[in-house]
Amino acid sequence: MRKVKTGGGWPAIVYSLRKAREAGGIWKFWKAMRSKNACKTCALGMGGQRGGMVNERGQFPEVCKKSMQAMIADMQGAIQPEFFEKYTADHLKSFTPRELENCGRLVDPLLHSAETGRYVPISWDEAFDRIAAKLAELTPDETFWYFSGRSSNEAGFLLQLFARLYGTNNVNNCSYYCHQASGVGLTSVTGSGTATIELEDLELADLIFVIGGNPASNHPRLMRTMMELRRRGGQVIVVNPIVETGMVNFSVPSDVRSLLFGTKIASQYVQPHIGGDLAMLYGISKRILEMGAHDERFLSENCEDWPALRERLETLTWEEIFTKSGLAKHEIDLMAETYAAANNVVFSWTMGITHHAHGVHNVQAIGNLALMRGMVGRPGAGLLPIRGHSNVQGIGSMGVTPKLKNIVFDRLQEHFGVTLPTTRGRDTMECMDGAENRELKFGLCLGGNLYGSNPDASYAEHSLNQLDQLVYISTTLNTGHAFGTARETIILPVLARDEEPQPTTQESMFNYVRLSDGGPQRLAGPKSEVEVIATVARKVFERKSATPSPIDWQSMQDTGRVRHAIAKVVPGFEALDGIEKTKKEFQIEGRTFHQAHFPTPSGKANLHVHDLPPLQGDDSGELRMMTIRSEGQFNTVVYEDYDLYRGIERRDVILMHPDDLVSRKLKDGQLVKIVGPAGVMRGVRATAFEKIRAGNAAMYYPEANVLVSRVLDPTSKTPAFKCVLVTVTVDVPVADPRVAVSI
Repeated sequence: MRKVKTGGGWPAIVYSLRKAREAGGIWKFWKAMRSKNACKTCALGMGGQRGGMVNERGQFPEVCKKSMQAMIADMQGAIQPEFFEKYTADHLKSFTPRELENCGRLVDPLLHSAETGRYVPISWDEAFDRIAAKLAELTPDETFWYFSGRSSNEAGFLLQLFARLYGTNNVNNCSYYCHQASGVGLTSVTGSGTATIELEDLELADLIFVIGGNPASNHPRLMRTMMELRRRGGQVIVVNPIVETGMVNFSVPSDVRSLLFGTKIASQYVQPHIGGDLAMLYGISKRILEMGAHDERFLSENCEDWPALRERLETLTWEEIFTKSGLAKHEIDLMAETYAAANNVVFSWTMGITHHAHGVHNVQAIGNLALMRGMVGRPGAGLLPIRGHSNVQGIGSMGVTPKLKNIVFDRLQEHFGVTLPTTRGRDTMECMDGAENRELKFGLCLGGNLYGSNPDASYAEHSLNQLDQLVYISTTLNTGHAFGTARETIILPVLARDEEPQPTTQESMFNYVRLSDGGPQRLAGPKSEVEVIATVARKVFERKSATPSPIDWQSMQDTGRVRHAIAKVVPGFEALDGIEKTKKEFQIEGRTFHQAHFPTPSGKANLHVHDLPPLQGDDSGELRMMTIRSEGQFNTVVYEDYDLYRGIERRDVILMHPDDLVSRKLKDGQLVKIVGPAGVMRGVRATAFEKIRAGNAAMYYPEANVLVSRVLDPTSKTPAFKCVLVTVTVDVPVADPRVAVSI
């Protein structure tokens, strides 16, 4: 297909109108989008009590295709019972991620067994009783609990509380496979694992680094901020092995001037080799030191370990930096000079930084670079991990992690008068390992797609297949429901955020808490997440214990009561109590640093010193492959099979520089076999793509997960999705293994 020359623009407007018609008409779709509910996609921040399509600063209209796609998915009709009579689980394996998403809304509880090989509708009572019976017969540490970022703070808090009181700390969220390296890295730098800035700080910045990300595709609303920065004379430095169309030029649909003429985004576009970010960051820091552009006073007074970092930068050779980053001196010099000339700088990054075996080191090195010029602890400057799902940060705030913060642990025990387990909880990959070796026998997934999020897809499938029972709390079908089935699998259909019968809250990546009103239920059958969790908990404790539960689970179906508990337990959330009455959304205190005082033991920020890892795959004949998302998907959910911004029509491709095709005697469009550390893919189309740095390749996630190994960052336990060494050779044509699908 023909690649567009700018992101956004008229194609986005036409697409929006077409999707609105699919949703039942423009007016119906407009009302849904304007309701007082937080956006269902990225954590940038939109909606809440200001109404849909309004950001935290009150700007309107703030909307993107991602938010529309999520809304349209929730406005689908119900999957009819005949569907599951027609299609077995093996049939569902032949569906693409897009086809599964488009099957419709789940409305009935479903039961799948290894014996029948298909899902059958069951009653809510039977579903609850089966789950309660299984949990009553198991020991707590034979279970694990996995949380998506789409759920509310109330659901997240309630489920982790249930799991702890049941007796296990095998509690973790989807960030382990995305931004956990950001949280760990930031905590080691500033003492807080979230962004150090508010949204309005971006309006004061005159330089933004966008490192290892593609916000034009994955966080489109951020492009308006970059447009405004460029108009006031600011600069944007983009670091990405692929030159992404929307990061070069973006036409903001809500701005007439930008829509008609486009907006240049990147003032400098740098393409290191995949895995070369750490060396690049050290190179910029070294050049800042050589130029004398660092803030010696700030570093000495407000940072720990400046002498050690200074010595490391002074002794580090430029030859090592160039070799391990793949960048030339003039590229690093220009970044350093631009940085040195700026007054207020924001460093942002996404999973191109975190998805490495040294992801935490990458984040710490970004922290080093920002602190070199005192760009943390002041207005208009700071550190910004661009997080994915709309409430992934809130789920973490609610204590969804194997190890609770000490203050949360103590307050939970005090508030509820309970004793919590102190056993070491498993992270997400440890839970997968425990399932594979049968140490774990039960799993519960609050939203998300655990199977689709895992590296080494074959291993993930086999692991989940070993469980006695796996429970999914979902709104639509995904690949996990097809491949990630246990001996008994139960799907519980739940309401979308804007259908909840009670208000719920979410947290943006700027530490801002928003209130969603909920709304009318579109389809009969699904239940509220909080109702489902409270009911399961009540039934489990009725079966498991001869003594009454310390918590009245029936009363915890009231989200106001849950918020009251959160306000008493989670620091910074005191204003959550009664928010359904006050309607006052708020910034969480203690996380935004406009002064150089940090919640570390010394009150100072921490600098870090690292060894630079060797550049993998250099001169070996292998390609450094990274998994990527398309413009038409969000996380594991695929809304469109084509990728408009890259001009790619299908997803069974490997994007390679033309020089790499020639060196392997391959032709554009030729079928190839790809061998990775975890598996093999055949019948993939080698696709010439000039915008990627030679020596590197890209494939679509989650389909390419079969190639990705289970190598993890040792500190954050985040998989290395972004640096996978693969070989690409000619393959013979293979028949399409997919069966015909009629939906």
